[in-house]
Amino acid sequence: GGHIVGQDVRMALRQPEAIRMLGRDVDGGAVVRGLARRTDIWRINRKTLPGELAVIEFVNKTAEADIARAHTDFVANASHELRTPLASIIGYVETLREDVESLEPNMADKFLGTIQREAKRLQDLVSDLMSLSRIEAEKHDLPSDTLDLTKLAERAASDAANGERSGLLDFESTGAFPVRGDRQQLEQLVRNLVDNGFKYGASDQPLAVRLHPQGENRVRLTVTDRGEGIAAEHIPHLTRRFYRTDPGRSRASGGTGLGLAIVKHIVERHRGRLDIDSTPGEGTRV
Repeated sequence: GGHIVGQDVRMALRQPEAIRMLGRDVDGGAVVRGLARRTDIWRINRKTLPGELAVIEFVNKTAEADIARAHTDFVANASHELRTPLASIIGYVETLREDVESLEPNMADKFLGTIQREAKRLQDLVSDLMSLSRIEAEKHDLPSDTLDLTKLAERAASDAANGERSGLLDFESTGAFPVRGDRQQLEQLVRNLVDNGFKYGASDQPLAVRLHPQGENRVRLTVTDRGEGIAAEHIPHLTRRFYRTDPGRSRASGGTGLGLAIVKHIVERHRGRLDIDSTPGEGTRV
């Protein structure tokens, strides 16, 4: 900024490694941390010119480092999530093969049930990973199809609430809302939110799905459960991949930890905004 013009460079930068770099009369480059903020990473390049002058280039590398770290974390988390059900499947298969003659039919059926459940979890996880990859690849392409959001949301919510939960679905829309959108992705968004609402809401309480206009050219979709709620410190992290407030409960209910990450990317592609409000002991509204 203009406030550093005329200052001694040591006062303007206050970063020992950067000051050493600028104080030398030789060309070169260096990577320094904490130049502006503690977590920043900068590349400084120096090119000496005639007449005791020099061109100093500052390149902010923080975003690149953050992306690289996010990719590393994602691969580590995905590997862990895939390895857990695989280890369970392999363990039960080995047990079945070792005791194939002496194992009781009931026990064998129990083992096979566990293998089937873990295999289904693997299938869901791979499916969600592929969905996330596809959505991210299309994130900058605006959808061009026009569709009725009310009909789409009602159908997708009913699909997610199939079986015993259908009686607890409370759907309400104040009209037809034609929107530009990707049908498959918007259906996935509604299914993910409704499925989460039933998983983490109270089992005997209704799940409210509402569609209301917001201003002249926007529509608000809300999914509200009456469950235990989420503590405030967790809310900023809920859309991170594989983030869980209660890992054991999430895995037991069949969650992959990718549902809200997928929702966030679908919302961003449709130029929307995602808000999550929750009061512990009362419930959550998305």
